[in-house]
Amino acid sequence: MYTIVDGFFIGRRLSDGGLAAITLGYPLSAFVQAVGTGIGLAGAIRMTILHAQGEEKAQRDCFSAVTLLMLLTILLYAFAGPILSAFGARGETLALSAEYARVIALGAVFQLLATGFIPFIRNMGSVSFAMAAMILGFVTNVTLDYAFVWVFSWGMAGAAWATILGQAVTMIAAVAFFLFRRYRVERLPVKSLRACWGETLKVALSPFGLTFSPTVTMLLMNRFLLLYGSEQSVAVYGCIGYITAIIYLLLQGVGDGCQPLISRYYGERNEADGRRMRSLAYRTALVVSAVCMAAVFLAREKVGVLFGASETANAGVAQVLPYFLSTLLFLAFVRITTSCFYATEKTRLSYILVYAEPVCTLLFLLTLPLGLKLTGVWLAVPLAQTAAFLIALLAKRRVERV
Repeated sequence: MYTIVDGFFIGRRLSDGGLAAITLGYPLSAFVQAVGTGIGLAGAIRMTILHAQGEEKAQRDCFSAVTLLMLLTILLYAFAGPILSAFGARGETLALSAEYARVIALGAVFQLLATGFIPFIRNMGSVSFAMAAMILGFVTNVTLDYAFVWVFSWGMAGAAWATILGQAVTMIAAVAFFLFRRYRVERLPVKSLRACWGETLKVALSPFGLTFSPTVTMLLMNRFLLLYGSEQSVAVYGCIGYITAIIYLLLQGVGDGCQPLISRYYGERNEADGRRMRSLAYRTALVVSAVCMAAVFLAREKVGVLFGASETANAGVAQVLPYFLSTLLFLAFVRITTSCFYATEKTRLSYILVYAEPVCTLLFLLTLPLGLKLTGVWLAVPLAQTAAFLIALLAKRRVERV
């Protein structure tokens, strides 16, 4: 949500050029947040299962090991420049994207710990505190975006500073929570670290992929939109990506919300309550998707205006957006099925579902535009989500038969 807000303020200040730059620079920030979410959520799942099994010492060791692992991943930001160039950013757009990414890199520790600690807090039962910490950081980001971008005219750098300071607020709240609960990062033997990191990373690939797969799709789309269209096409997709990302995040919220209980019931071998929770998650996600589909479709001619797009780009958003809305019910099913799989340590099946969409998207992007040109690029994502739904349906039936 942070970068969506950045897109709103930057788009209204710099129009299509700013939207394109944010869209191209966003994946780098999203990657680090996905790493934090993946590692944090995997560690939290492991902690929940250990708690259900009465392993208090192992639970605290897991917290220490996962926190250290998150801190080590900050080194990823050393490759910010080359990554942006690989994403397709050039000229002025590259300069604007790099300006945004350089500041975001300074706050990498805030991003990682804010996104990584929240799943621990939620799985420890303090869901209201976790929600309050996230809201506090988000409100800080919105307020500072207004001040830095609109009042002080700091441009891309201002939006980035607002983002990292908002995440710093969430991180400080999370650290205060663990200090109050007397959780400390303790030194562990190398053997214990390696064992915990192995278990964590094995599960982390799924929530990481689930968080980052829309960004992988955005990377691929940006590349092919620049190839078959123009920077204005990227701006159009930026607006579509921002509005659909809100829906994706709501669905991720449903999946993450059911995960602590599903993991607990799995650790307790309580299949009846686990099945009831999965059913509730599916129903909730489908209702959320249906409501969002209807609301966004009716407001499709205002989406580009909301983000400050030009009149031409706004018309493109209204024309293309229904393609992306048409498969949201399929996406809801895939998201919840994936969350249920990694919550119960069915890692192989969760890997398949997580990475099915970006792989299918790439395949369609390599083939459809050859005949359909730009229209083929726009159709790639809906068709990939349909393919992922069919794979998820088969995987779910396989698990139910076992």
